[in-house]
Amino acid sequence: MQCHKFFLLIAGALGLTCTPVWASVVDATPQAAVNVHDATQLLPPARVQSTLADYQHWLDRLAERNAVAGLATAVVIDNKVVFERTVGYADAASGEAVTPDTVFRLASLSKAFATAITGLLVDDGKLSWDTKLVDVLPYFKLKDMQSASEATVSDILGQRLGLPPNTYDNMLEGDIPYEELVRKLDEVDLVCGVGQCYGYQNVAFGMIGDVVLARTGDFFYRLVDKRIFYPLGMTTASYGRAALESSQSWARPHSASSHGWVPFEPSETYYRVAPAAGVNASLHDMEKWLIAQMGGRPDVLPTSLLDVLHAPGITTPSELHATPWRRARLTDAHYALGWRVYEYGGETLIFHAGAVAGYRTMIGFFPKYHVGVVTLWNSTGPTPSGLMPMVFDGMLGLPHVDWAGIESDAPPRTVAPKKKRKGKTRRQTDNQN
Repeated sequence: MQCHKFFLLIAGALGLTCTPVWASVVDATPQAAVNVHDATQLLPPARVQSTLADYQHWLDRLAERNAVAGLATAVVIDNKVVFERTVGYADAASGEAVTPDTVFRLASLSKAFATAITGLLVDDGKLSWDTKLVDVLPYFKLKDMQSASEATVSDILGQRLGLPPNTYDNMLEGDIPYEELVRKLDEVDLVCGVGQCYGYQNVAFGMIGDVVLARTGDFFYRLVDKRIFYPLGMTTASYGRAALESSQSWARPHSASSHGWVPFEPSETYYRVAPAAGVNASLHDMEKWLIAQMGGRPDVLPTSLLDVLHAPGITTPSELHATPWRRARLTDAHYALGWRVYEYGGETLIFHAGAVAGYRTMIGFFPKYHVGVVTLWNSTGPTPSGLMPMVFDGMLGLPHVDWAGIESDAPPRTVAPKKKRKGKTRRQTDNQN
C-alpha cells in the first residue's frame, strides 16, 4: 500500500507495509529561503523512488527482528522531506512509541552546532578562526608551550590540537569535572605539533564554549538557542539532561537483555562537554538542520559559512578502514569543522556520527545532489549503522550490499550486556563519532 509520510508510524504499529510516495513530499523550507546550490544535479527520480521503497523494506526488517529499541530517520532532497519513518519505542518498558517529535541525545552530532555558532560569531567579528587560545583562555597550556602558543580556534574545532585521540574521555566518564581536565592538558604528551595530525577530542573540543563566553559575555548554549535553534524552528532542541527529560516525548537509552530492550537512566557525563556532545533534538528538528546544512536556509547559515565548515581539513586515514562500508566505499577522508568529509563512491559526502551510552546518531549528505539522510536511535547494537550507507549506495546507483546484515535470516546482533566489573567504568562513547 502507499501512504503519506505521517502515516508511516501508524502503519508500522499495525504491521502494515507502506511505500513512500515520491510525489507526496513535505516542503520544510520557509518561503523566504532559496536554493543556493545552483549547480546541484538531480538524481534519476526512478532510482530515488526505488531506493526509498527499499529503505522502507529494510526498516520493516529492522522492526521485525527487534534489532533496535527505537529509531527515527528521514531523507531530505532539495529542501524537501521525501521520506520519514519511526520504529519501535521511546520507552520499551511503558510501550511509548517513537514519533518524529521524540527527542534523542545527538551525542557528537552536537559538534556541528558548535562550529556553526562559532562561524556566525566570526562573521560578526567577535573572534576569528585564527584566534589564539592563549589569548582568550588563561588556563590553556600544553606540554609543549610553543605548540600551545600557536593553537587556534580552528585547531580545536578541526580536531588537530596534537593530543592523543579521546584525551581524558576515560576520566570524564570517571566523573572528573571538565574544568579540571582542561587544566591538565599540559600533562599529556603530544603526538604531533598543533595542526599537523588528526586526534579526535571531546574534552578539548569543549573549550570552544569557554572561548565564546570570553569573547561575547554570553553562554554558548544560549547563543546556539538564539542564533540557530530558534530561527530554524527547532522547537524541541535543547542542551543538557534536564532539558532532555523535560521534553514532552523523549527517548530513553536502552540496552539489550535476554528479555528484550531494557531502558536505563541517561548518563550526565558527556553533557558536561556541551559543545562536543550536549544537544538534544527530535527528527523534525534534524530535518530542519539538514536542510540548513545543505544550503536551504541562507538567512540562518550563509552559504559562505557552509563552504568554510565543510572544507576538508586534516586527513583522517583511520576512517578509511573503520567499518566494512567505509573500507569498501571510501577513497579519501578528512575532518572539516565539526564534520567529516569523505569521498564515497567517487562523490563528496559530508558526514558525522555520534555515540554516547544508549544512543547512536548519524547524518550525511551529498552536496552535489542535495540529498541527505539523518538517523537517530536509542539502543546499543551495530545493526542500524549499516542502513545509511545502503541508502547512499541506492541513491548513487552503486552495487547493493547489505551493510546492516538485515536481509539475512540470522538473528540480529543484539546480546545481553556484560556485567560491570567492580572499579571499571563502562565505555560511554567511541572514537567513531
